Amino acid sequence: MPGSTTLGPGHGVDAIEHSDAQRLASVMKELHRLLEAAGPDRITDPQVAALCGGEAHRREEFTDWAGRVAHRLEKATGH
Repeated sequence: MPGSTTLGPGHGVDAIEHSDAQRLASVMKELHRLLEAAGPDRITDPQVAALCGGEAHRREEFTDWAGRVAHRLEKATGH
């Protein structure tokens, strides 16, 4: 579909508006920055645990994931 970004595991595909994909890329990029940041802007460990369903030990994996998703969305949208 023109003006959309395709997301899916291969056989079941969903599409979102291109502008939504660009916005999601920006959000994920900022999330990644806040996860990696030092100082007062850093997302705290309890906040990470809340975002990860109560698993605080997942901070590094979650940070890496947010960065990968941001990168893929930026690439897919040309953002």
